[in-house]
Amino acid sequence: MAYSAKDYARLIGMAGFSETLLKNHFTLYQGYVTNTNKVLDILEQMLKEDKTATPEFAELKRRLGWEFNGMRLHEYYFENLGGNEPLDVNGKLGKMIAQGFGSIEAWEKDFRATGAMRGIGWTVLYHDPTNGRLTNFWINEHDVSHPAGCNPILIMDVFEHAFMLDYGLKRADYIEAFFKNIDWKAAEARLK
Repeated sequence: MAYSAKDYARLIGMAGFSETLLKNHFTLYQGYVTNTNKVLDILEQMLKEDKTATPEFAELKRRLGWEFNGMRLHEYYFENLGGNEPLDVNGKLGKMIAQGFGSIEAWEKDFRATGAMRGIGWTVLYHDPTNGRLTNFWINEHDVSHPAGCNPILIMDVFEHAFMLDYGLKRADYIEAFFKNIDWKAAEARLK
């Protein structure tokens, strides 16, 4: 069953994100969906043709992680945008953040600092269901650095395509706009 690109047009008009930036970002995301489907189709065909012991099969298997995670991380990212209400400090996520980091402010400082680091990638608040711990992770590439068994709660894209059109090299200004648009209910719903 093929994956379909989701429609995030509801984000058009969101403060701090130009229509051009968002439409470009949606197109990039749609490319990940298309490529995920292509790679899966080719791998399925190679399996049928008994071509699994080839370098091409191995490279496509590796590429699948890049395309699939590129697709999925963008979906998480777009789905946790578009909000206009602050984090409910008395809600489940608010309480977990305050308990785990000492305060909401300490968590936000860490999340922003993680997102402001040099390099391309993602900043992700992960929940480890084995002990309930929340941790802000830096994900350098789509297909590496994900903590096994953890659930992504809040995702911020910090690849250049997410901000350079509107903010140039001012990543901190993009992070500020991101924080003004978090859909905290969507993030909290990801807690298992």
